[in-house]
Amino acid sequence: MDTSKKVLLGLSAGELKEVARSLGMPAFAGRQIAQWLYDKHVQHIDEMTNLSLRHRELLAAHYCIGAMAPADCLRSQDGTVKYLFPVRCSDAAAAPTRMVETVFIPDDDRATLCVSCQVGCKMNCLFCQTGKQGWEGNLTAADILNQIYSLPERERITNVVFMGQGEPMDNLDAVLQATSLLTAADGYAWSPKRITVSSVGLRDKLRRFLDESQCHVAISMHSPLHEQRQALMPAERAMTIADTVDLLRHYDFTHQRRCSFEYICFGGLNDSLTHARQIVKLVEGLECRVNLIRFHPIPGVDLPGADEQRMTVLRDYLTAHGVFTTIRASRGQDIYAACGLLTTAKKHAQATH
Repeated sequence: MDTSKKVLLGLSAGELKEVARSLGMPAFAGRQIAQWLYDKHVQHIDEMTNLSLRHRELLAAHYCIGAMAPADCLRSQDGTVKYLFPVRCSDAAAAPTRMVETVFIPDDDRATLCVSCQVGCKMNCLFCQTGKQGWEGNLTAADILNQIYSLPERERITNVVFMGQGEPMDNLDAVLQATSLLTAADGYAWSPKRITVSSVGLRDKLRRFLDESQCHVAISMHSPLHEQRQALMPAERAMTIADTVDLLRHYDFTHQRRCSFEYICFGGLNDSLTHARQIVKLVEGLECRVNLIRFHPIPGVDLPGADEQRMTVLRDYLTAHGVFTTIRASRGQDIYAACGLLTTAKKHAQATH
C-alpha cells in the first residue's frame, strides 16, 4: 500500500462525498465510491468503472483503497483460523511493522469473526496475554474494517465480536466509526444484532458507546467482588463492576439489544456458590446473560482453571436463579487463538531485527 496517499476504507458515504467535492467530482460520486468499497470490496480504484477514467485517475493520484491482505494465518484442528493483519495505527509513535491478530470461528451455519481494535492493551488484566504485551497503538477505523474487508472468508461471517486485542472503549472513536459503517445503509448495512463490543468498563466512554450505538455490549466481569476483581483487573479501581451495572440499568436490553457479562472461571478462586449468589444479587433486575469461559493458562501467571463440574454447577445455579448462563466452548487453543491468548509482541520484535 502506498503510504503517501490517503485511505478511502473507513470513510463514511458523507465523508466520501466530501472527498469527491474536494477533487472537483460530482457529489454523487461519493455514494458510488461507497458502493464499490462496502458492497463490492474492490481492491483498486481503477475497478470503479462507473466513475469516468479521468475521475478514477484523479482519485488514484491522491487516495488508495487501503486494503491490506493478512500477512500470515494459522489453522486449528477445530476449524478456527487465526490471521495476522498489518495495521497503520493512528499514533505517530507506532512503528510501521505493527500487526494484530484476528480470529475466524466457524460453527455450522454461523461464523464469528473476533476483531482487534488496538495493538496490545493498556488494561493489563492479570489473566490476559494481550495485556502483557502492553499498549503499542490504536487501530484506525480502516485497520478495524480491513480485518473484515480482506478476510478470505468474508462472505461467511454472520457476526463480529470486538473481543480481540485491545479495549474497545479506549479507542472509541475508531470503534464507533467502524460499527457505524458496518450498520449504515450506505455501508455494510448489517443489523446491529450482528455486532458485539466488549469492555472492562470505562465510565464516560462506555456511556457514550451505549448512547451512540445499538450494538450488543459485553462486559468483562470475572468476579462480582470488588477487591478480587481489582486484583484481576486494574480497571476496577476506576470503575467498579457495581458502577458498571448501575450504568447499564439506564438502558433498555429487553428488546433487540443484548447485554452480556464475560466470566473467566478460575478454580477455587471465583467459581464458588458464594460468587454465584453475589452475581445474582449484582445483576438483579437487569436483562442480561452470563458467558462462563474456561481459563487458558499464560506464561508467568499462576492461576488455576476451573474444572467442568464446577463450571456446570455455577451455570446451573445462575440459570435457576433467573440469570441465563452458558458455558462458552473453547476454540483455537492449539493455535493460541482462544480467549486471552492473543498477542503480537514477538512478531513485532522479529520484524524489527
